[in-house]
Amino acid sequence: MFSGLVAGTGRISELKLEGKTIRMAIAPQPADFLNGIKVGESIAIDGTCLTVEQFNDQDFTVTLMPQTFEKTTFKDRQVGDRVNLERSLAVGSRLEGHLVTGHVDEVVSVLARRQNENAIELTLALPPRLRTQVVAQGSVALNGVSLTVMKAARDRFSVGLIPHTQTITNLNALRVGDPVNLETDILGKYVAANLKVGTK
Repeated sequence: MFSGLVAGTGRISELKLEGKTIRMAIAPQPADFLNGIKVGESIAIDGTCLTVEQFNDQDFTVTLMPQTFEKTTFKDRQVGDRVNLERSLAVGSRLEGHLVTGHVDEVVSVLARRQNENAIELTLALPPRLRTQVVAQGSVALNGVSLTVMKAARDRFSVGLIPHTQTITNLNALRVGDPVNLETDILGKYVAANLKVGTK
């Protein structure tokens, strides 16, 4: 479980693709992100919960299975690409974003990008199956970053990036047409599922 508060970024230092299986090494920035890391630990990479298999002083290695290949942006990534990183929550730690599972729901595309004084406003496509799970003033995770929904319409929604988010995440680099990993709020999923059951 994660909070969506990205602790740093990293660069993909190695990427091997065999069919729909991806083996990937990530070099974190700052390097002290690796302090205390253990094999078997869960780390969110661009909002995708992955397991540390190996590590050294420079990077750590994960493997993505075919389902993750299909549901995330990693099939289009290259060595050198910047990714957001967050280590899993510790029991008793402060929760300042929202509960993020690291299970990406859909890859969505950026429809518009607008500068609004010190903020960047992004408008993104909203797939039909997720419409009931995205509401104005609710929470979403984009590439693992916890954000508040500004507006939500039938086929799109918008978020704002404050200067801090622009600096410490990779969302500032997004342009129109770029793909993004989207995870909706887990609480919204349960509400939507229970309402569906109640109508039967």
